Amino acid sequence: MKKIIHLSDLHIGYADMSRSFKCIVDNIKFLKQPASDYVIVITGDIVENAFDDPRYEEAQAYMQMLRDEGYAVLIVPGNHDYGTGWLALKGYVKEFKKAFFGDVKTRYPKLDIIDGVAFIGLDSMAEELNWYDSLAANGELGKAQLTKLSKLLAGKAVKDCSHRVIYLHHHPFEPLSKIHELKDSEDLRAALTASESVAALLYGHNHHGKTCNGAWGIPRCYDAGTATRKNDGASIHRVIDLTRDARLDYDGAFHGTY
Repeated sequence: MKKIIHLSDLHIGYADMSRSFKCIVDNIKFLKQPASDYVIVITGDIVENAFDDPRYEEAQAYMQMLRDEGYAVLIVPGNHDYGTGWLALKGYVKEFKKAFFGDVKTRYPKLDIIDGVAFIGLDSMAEELNWYDSLAANGELGKAQLTKLSKLLAGKAVKDCSHRVIYLHHHPFEPLSKIHELKDSEDLRAALTASESVAALLYGHNHHGKTCNGAWGIPRCYDAGTATRKNDGASIHRVIDLTRDARLDYDGAFHGTY
């Protein structure tokens, strides 16, 4: 069983966040355990401004450094990854997929089964790209994606896995305000609680780094904060071992010297 390194809200392109993330990458590369023991999950806001094209390329280069070392790296988009954070545009969905997956046909929910663990990535910007709600920092999964999620969780491939891990960008429990919320969090709750048990729900967006363990009957509910400490936000580089008690999960201290 692999351990999970949960990171979020890198904001590459803002101030010295690129340098900060490079320190994290360098420190992760020098972990004592083999890279094959880990899955790195990054829950969105990888770049600060998707309109600044070189940022995708820079961020992908860091991801590739980790993959070249043998780490599995899973990512989902945040509100900044399709725009500025306050304005998102549909055209950047394909640009994001092309940059980070090499395939514009990638669909959400995105399922990866690694060592018998089902990792399911959601796009919490899926329904925030229409002309009438593309402004602000809200998230919305939408009925189509939630229906697919329910079918996926009910399917044999996922049910046969030892654990199920759901990851998305927007915080499902504690919205900062009505312009930062996951609008259909209750629909997500219904989809998750009607299925096989979920071992972990991972997210970011709020930059607070709080845990909500036990919410919705899920033992691990983690906000990773902002890995690069944007505007002095909480930076939690949590290492998760699903085979142990959640109280034994810990901050991996991959911060380095910024």
